[in-house]
Amino acid sequence: MIMKLVLLWVLGMWSVSGIDLSRSESFLSYLDEEVTVSPGSTTTLIVPLTLIQGAASKGAVCLDGTLPGYHLHRGFGSGANSWVIHLEGGGWCNTIRSCVFRKTTRRGSSKFMEKSINFTGILSNKAEENPDFYNWNRVRVRYCDGASFAGEGQNEANKLYFRGQRIWLAAMEELMAKGMQNANQALLSGCSAGGLASILHCDEFKNLFPETTKVKCLSDAGLFLDATNVAGGHNLRDMYEGVVTLQGVQKNLPSTCTSQKDPTSCFFPQNLVSNVKTPMFLLNAAYDAWQVDQSLIPSLADPHGLWRACKTNRSHCNSSQIQFFQDFRNQMLNAVKIFSESNQNGLFINSCFAHCQSERQDTWYENDSPRIGNKGIAVSVGDWFFDRTAVKAIDCPYPCDKTCHDVILK
Repeated sequence: MIMKLVLLWVLGMWSVSGIDLSRSESFLSYLDEEVTVSPGSTTTLIVPLTLIQGAASKGAVCLDGTLPGYHLHRGFGSGANSWVIHLEGGGWCNTIRSCVFRKTTRRGSSKFMEKSINFTGILSNKAEENPDFYNWNRVRVRYCDGASFAGEGQNEANKLYFRGQRIWLAAMEELMAKGMQNANQALLSGCSAGGLASILHCDEFKNLFPETTKVKCLSDAGLFLDATNVAGGHNLRDMYEGVVTLQGVQKNLPSTCTSQKDPTSCFFPQNLVSNVKTPMFLLNAAYDAWQVDQSLIPSLADPHGLWRACKTNRSHCNSSQIQFFQDFRNQMLNAVKIFSESNQNGLFINSCFAHCQSERQDTWYENDSPRIGNKGIAVSVGDWFFDRTAVKAIDCPYPCDKTCHDVILK
């Protein structure tokens, strides 16, 4: 039985725009917690890590120069020629200092990656946990570049390799050779920074396959907004500018955007999703917990702690603070307005303070999983992928939804 997961982000350690490693090198700010299982569980699927042996010759390496990797569990039966490729998340590094530190973690080096991980949620192999994709070939591509699989460059002085785009290409080449080239249907998904990556690479993924292959993309918690924080600053824009500049991301951003906007703006999904040609599904909490914590109310924007009680317990929010959250939700809905008008696209925007709902079993598919109307996330994604019905689910504003599995911010 999957343990109900509570994600705790460390506040007040680092700002989003620049990590102060002198204050603490023991905390992994920006790095999403792994889904865990209770010690007594023996039924969760454990899948070993595979390193891409030919990657180094292509320069497709992690920040520290080690080989990138993935976890693959083979499909069976009717799903033997169907593939889910899930891109791992875990924030970004935007300065030499933060990328050097990241090399000492699983998000920057395969030396520190778990040798095996649990497959839950959209990666589960059980029909009762993952009704539409349980028997597909399911892959989790590990994230070790710090730029949503989009960087290209290096910093020789600090032995940093910004090779996210090459890692993406090497992983796809290896998986195609392992049978994905014969896929009759394929779904590219990703969570958080991986959700942004699934948007950036969606059309590239589609172009790997012949026209006869059914290909779609899912972005979970990847709708990072160019929002204003409680002090009037733009933390995320400041950080993204560092990521794009340091890691040479500009050359890998869509020309449909860069021909009209600056490169940093083109790292924001709100400026990308409407131009993605491949069918896409956006799964996002309207009050995304990571963005609330790190973009809207980072500790440096609230030096006197005026938001501390509200952020940790929304029953302590005053009316203007609640309105601040509602304004963020409205910005998100405006950002997907044109996207949602396309018949091929899907939406599930629930009014929760959550983050990454496709990887976790309790939010993906259980009896008490989050719902909009009477439909949960897994069924909504399946209905959209298989064209059973259109899915354009937008929740009523907070606090109407009583099915949320909210992240508790500390």
